[in-house]
Amino acid sequence: MKKVEAIIRKSKFRVVKEALHAKGINFFSYWDVTGIGNESTGKVYRGVSYSTSDIQRRYLSIVVNDDFEQTTVDTILEFAKSGEVGDGKVFVSDISEAYRIRTGEKGGETLN
Repeated sequence: MKKVEAIIRKSKFRVVKEALHAKGINFFSYWDVTGIGNESTGKVYRGVSYSTSDIQRRYLSIVVNDDFEQTTVDTILEFAKSGEVGDGKVFVSDISEAYRIRTGEKGGETLN
């Protein structure tokens, strides 16, 4: 099993979520995060200057069976991309085991 973590633009979340569902990846967690990246310019809106060094993003955490790893990564890369600095990052790590609390079963079947 693999854990795919992605930090993406909030504006891209809806299309990424729909694309993941279309590929059969229906269960994942997400939350809003603030980070610091390479974007260091300020913006002015209605005469008020705002710092963009604190970047609002959405963090996705997805655990998939090994055979869904590349599909998950490719889907995020395709649908989260705007072509601008700050599109985000994707991280993949190994998961040694998973357990379903309700039944006590373990392994890849717990992801279904």
